[in-house]
Amino acid sequence: MELIWFMIVAFMLVCYVILDGFDIGAGIVHYFVGRNDAERAAVIRSIGPVWDGNEVWLLATGGTLYFAFPALYAAGFSGFYLPLIMVLWLLIMRAAGIELRHQLEHNQMWTAFWDFVFALASILLAIFFGAALGNVIRGVPLNAEGYFFEPLFTHWGTTGETGILDWFTVLSGVVAFVALAVHGANYLALKTEGEMNERSRMVVKYGWFALVAVTIASLGAVMYVRPTLLDNYYSLPIGWLIPIAVAASLAAIYYFNGKGNDKAAFLSSSVYLAMMLGGAVFGLYPNVLPALDPAYSLTVHNAKAGEYGLSVALIWWPIGIIIALCYYRFLFKTFKGKVVVGEEH
Repeated sequence: MELIWFMIVAFMLVCYVILDGFDIGAGIVHYFVGRNDAERAAVIRSIGPVWDGNEVWLLATGGTLYFAFPALYAAGFSGFYLPLIMVLWLLIMRAAGIELRHQLEHNQMWTAFWDFVFALASILLAIFFGAALGNVIRGVPLNAEGYFFEPLFTHWGTTGETGILDWFTVLSGVVAFVALAVHGANYLALKTEGEMNERSRMVVKYGWFALVAVTIASLGAVMYVRPTLLDNYYSLPIGWLIPIAVAASLAAIYYFNGKGNDKAAFLSSSVYLAMMLGGAVFGLYPNVLPALDPAYSLTVHNAKAGEYGLSVALIWWPIGIIIALCYYRFLFKTFKGKVVVGEEH
């Protein structure tokens, strides 16, 4: 039962990364794709109908985590209290940048300020989310009671008294930053035309080289920091399909971007994000929050909720997810098509 819920949480997290990932990515490349006020307004309109719905996946993932693995929820939210508060404020500021920008559209200072807030919050969100994943892969200083505390940074090393930020977690943040920038640029290429479309493809074209570089660097760093991540791959060789899919999706991004097939390029970057996250999840199992001392790690076995509750919820969760997926199909079908600069969507 715990394996099923582990897979459910992983699925919901992947959905969030892919869906809200292109929103965050659009914010990262906001100034590169939109060169004037009208074009930046078009960037906002391209994500306007869907961005708040995409964030619901983050809340749903947190809620499912709270229900299925309460010990993980308690330890993670207490130990990562400081960065979580920072992420919360960044989510608020990003939302404010999207929603408040158009309130005084003819005031250049007003729109310029909220454009800056939107871009900066998106950049920092990508880095913090990547650093959070880096902390999970590296491990945290859990004690025998299942709790921990980490300062923002210490000596920038991955052993001893670790901090939330070190060279490995910062590298993870850079990987997330580059990956979401390319993902967001692919989405904007799909949703725009003319010069904005060309700039979006150009961001993907040059960002792709950075993405390949940081992907290789992150792989080497993971093998150095947590070599045991490969144990599941050796015991279950089908897992090697994941890194193959990562390499194939990277090649597909470059190929389809060069051919001008924006939809296929966007789907390829979605596969890349899913496989990168899936690879980490596959390697970590059965751990849900590794400890620097393996004896104190939280696993799907010691962090799960009661069997009865998990069994009953397994009846209701498919109903809820089917409703959500139908809603998303309706939403994206309703707002399909290109965003035209200077016109309402």
